[in-house]
Amino acid sequence: MLDIAVLNEGWAEGPDWHALAERAALAAVRASCGALESAAAPIEIAIRLTSDAEVHALNRDYRDKDKPTNVLSFPMQDPEDIAGLANSTDPEILLGDLVLARGVCEAEAAERAISVEAHATHLIIHGVLHLLGFDHMEEAEAQAMEALERSILREMGLHDPYEGG
Repeated sequence: MLDIAVLNEGWAEGPDWHALAERAALAAVRASCGALESAAAPIEIAIRLTSDAEVHALNRDYRDKDKPTNVLSFPMQDPEDIAGLANSTDPEILLGDLVLARGVCEAEAAERAISVEAHATHLIIHGVLHLLGFDHMEEAEAQAMEALERSILREMGLHDPYEGG
């Protein structure tokens, strides 16, 4: 069971952000670590939809990058422990937190000529993959992560964020 908490700090009204986040996170979990889907304990992910200023401060304070970014991931599990979480006897599995910046997300969506909802879906998938231990620091890791993101988004009927790149 996947338990998603969404805190919306001023993002646009209209879409059901909680449903969008839940759908994206579940797709990422299923595609990357299907065993977690059958975990006895609920898997919890917190997603904060907030301002560029807040993400800028977090990026500066936690990553030493003095600028806003589209999504930040704060894993609460060691990547080596992810595979064993399905057998956890803990009452809940705290996978981690994601923070998305509204202005950056909107600007990137406009650049790509896609909806903010589609881009946010990609960013949530990307962030959840980070929570599950995926990374893109090395070329081989980046290619594997991008291929998985492409596959998930294709199954969801969404754009390829790496097309032409």
